[in-house]
Amino acid sequence: MTTRVLPATPENIALAADVLRGGGLVAFPTETVYGLGANALDPAAVARIFAAKERPATDPLIVHLSDADRLHQVARAVSPLDRALVETFWPGPLTLVLPKQPQVPAQVTAGLDTVAVRVPDHPVALALLAAAAVPVAAPSANRFGRTSPTTAQHVWHDLHDRIDLILDGGPTPVGVESTVVDASVSPVRILRPGGIPAEMVEAVVGPVTVVESRFGDEEGLPSPGLLKTHYAPQAELVFCQGPGARRALLVELETALQAGRRVGVLALDEDAAVLEQAGAVVYRLGDDLKSVARHLYAGMRWLDAQGVDLILARDVGGSGLGLAIRDRLTRAATRVVTTA
Repeated sequence: MTTRVLPATPENIALAADVLRGGGLVAFPTETVYGLGANALDPAAVARIFAAKERPATDPLIVHLSDADRLHQVARAVSPLDRALVETFWPGPLTLVLPKQPQVPAQVTAGLDTVAVRVPDHPVALALLAAAAVPVAAPSANRFGRTSPTTAQHVWHDLHDRIDLILDGGPTPVGVESTVVDASVSPVRILRPGGIPAEMVEAVVGPVTVVESRFGDEEGLPSPGLLKTHYAPQAELVFCQGPGARRALLVELETALQAGRRVGVLALDEDAAVLEQAGAVVYRLGDDLKSVARHLYAGMRWLDAQGVDLILARDVGGSGLGLAIRDRLTRAATRVVTTA
């Protein structure tokens, strides 16, 4: 299969919509990461997503809609709490888990009676969804378990011989996946931290719990993004967590360099100069949480391209976007170093 990469012009968006309606696979930018889209109501098209990504059937997909008025196409009911979250955060990086309509194929939901749904906040995604006029199932557009793509080039690297079309809309602005919320229980559960911080969800629905369960790929998952190992680069990744994370990272770096390893670091700007002087290959993430989230996956991919065999990263805290960043690094890590 020859995959076309096209700029996200109105003409190419219309072409991509035709591909989706015809049962094809289209990668497109959202505000979080690039998604790999198929008509969510077409079981054969959905099956192609799983084949292209080599994704286990136990891992459900998120359905993307062009606006909240289309919720009835995939969800049987929307509670008052869900409605409040929709009105506050859609379009945006928030996914809701809702009772599904019968016409949503079991492949989309991993056999569950619920469906994960969101309306993305990206002009290309919204234009494509509106033009296609069908709900679109769209996990991240990468090989399963690997680092999520935040540019069209990342998608090409992983899937260029497996899908029909890639719409290039430039780098994605948020850089980590959506927050997944289950408002059917009390307190409301955050199944996956993401682009909407837990504190913002709490401001709408009251206290929440954050699910910290880790699942194997043989188990049915209540939400995407809950596998023990996910979002991983090719190199070994060691994540230093806790109050002494910066000190622990420096110790890990010194030990690895003495052993003759080629070491890359996902570095905050404040640490970069010291790490470069020590001999690390440094990818600068920025100096604030939004910048770190935006550059996290691109940094992993860049360091892999430099041929490092070890990547080091340190904790940025658990508040705001820090919780999502910590979650992604924990799941991507070969080893987590916890400090006091």
